[in-house]
Amino acid sequence: MITRDALIKIGRYNKPHGVNGEISATLDVDTEVLTHFSCLVSDIDGIFVPFFVTGSRDKSAQVTLLSIDGVTSDEQASMLVNKDIFVLRREYDELPADDDSDDYPLDYFVGFKITDTDGTPVGEVVDVDDTTINWLFVVETPGGEQVHVPAADELMDDIDLTARTIVMNLPEGLIDL
Repeated sequence: MITRDALIKIGRYNKPHGVNGEISATLDVDTEVLTHFSCLVSDIDGIFVPFFVTGSRDKSAQVTLLSIDGVTSDEQASMLVNKDIFVLRREYDELPADDDSDDYPLDYFVGFKITDTDGTPVGEVVDVDDTTINWLFVVETPGGEQVHVPAADELMDDIDLTARTIVMNLPEGLIDL
């Protein structure tokens, strides 16, 4: 069984394209890296279901058209509309390093511990809220509360991928809101 903590979000399905089951998607990764993943995973009625890509092509700089094994009509593709696209975290971690980029989808940071620049523990990232124009880390504090922290580059002082920690320069009182 696939669990949420074994996944990393890399995009979202948009709408069917044509009548043969192709579907458009907005991805946070380059189309070329799709070949490194054994499957794409989406939540269907509360169960994470794997889907196998049989073809992909860029429609524009932001949109990729995907062909999924077994999806052969626009009605079948419609079941994926507006669903998040995940991949297995272990496969994402094995992607070849791109020395020119330190960009990761924000979902990659689920499970990372956040501390303030003075060393005060803020908590662990348990989710990413992408429902607003400014994305937020959903952080569980040491006291068990959930707070939202802006996932803004300018607030991140240091990211240690090995230790899975983020040091953030958070405005005073932000966590108390």
